[in-house]
Amino acid sequence: MKTSSYYPVLMVDNVATTVEFYCNHFNFTPTFESDWYVHLQSKEDELVNIAVLQFDHPTVPAGAEARTNGLILNFEVSNAHVEYDRLRSAGISFLLDIRDEDFGQRHFIAQDPNGVMIDIIQPIPPSAEFAAQYTPATLPQ
Repeated sequence: MKTSSYYPVLMVDNVATTVEFYCNHFNFTPTFESDWYVHLQSKEDELVNIAVLQFDHPTVPAGAEARTNGLILNFEVSNAHVEYDRLRSAGISFLLDIRDEDFGQRHFIAQDPNGVMIDIIQPIPPSAEFAAQYTPATLPQ
């Protein structure tokens, strides 16, 4: 299978509130918009996309209607401290405050209006123990 695109679809109660959250705080813009489904694209990178779907829309197969749960969206950034301060100033609450991890990440975890976790990650050099687990091409510097 040759994939031409890949993006998560968040199944939610309130499409408009979710879209507003990602547009206001994560710089997405709608590329398709209806009252039950919105496709969002990053203003900085057209390859970064998220879709938002009304969880109980008729296009969802019977018996599969569910709200997104148990999901973490990872956003890699160049400076996690800048994003942490920006989101804190906007009133976003955090499930995990910013911290450095031995496995090579400076990160924090926020939450969208549906409870979806958002992990904002800045790659940093890992400890020697974890550096050995990376392939040479992916080792954070």
